[in-house]
Amino acid sequence: QVQLVESGGGLVQPGGSLRLSCAASENIGGFVVMGWHRQGPGRQRESVATITADGDTNYADSFKGRFTISLDNDKNTMFLQMASLKPEDTAAYYCFGNYLDGDRALAVWGQGTLVTVSS
Repeated sequence: QVQLVESGGGLVQPGGSLRLSCAASENIGGFVVMGWHRQGPGRQRESVATITADGDTNYADSFKGRFTISLDNDKNTMFLQMASLKPEDTAAYYCFGNYLDGDRALAVWGQGTLVTVSS
């Protein structure tokens, strides 16, 4: 089964930037859609952004203009470029990929990477 591994999390000051990576163990061309969710301390998991195999993107309102999702098919990697980070962006960020197995729609998730925004 394909695996996803996130990286790039860490400590960043408010107003700073960070780029998260989600590396797949197989060709990401098999995913119908990929994306990022996050879960902050004491909060429910929420959707951040998604990107289709055709490159169509969608962002939750809170992240429009600050976050950018992208794919590098040659590297089998998805990215989340985050800018103008705020303390409330502190969270564990998880990537996922949805794919079809015959007539079944399946999803695979990474283990998460922690982002801490603090001075």
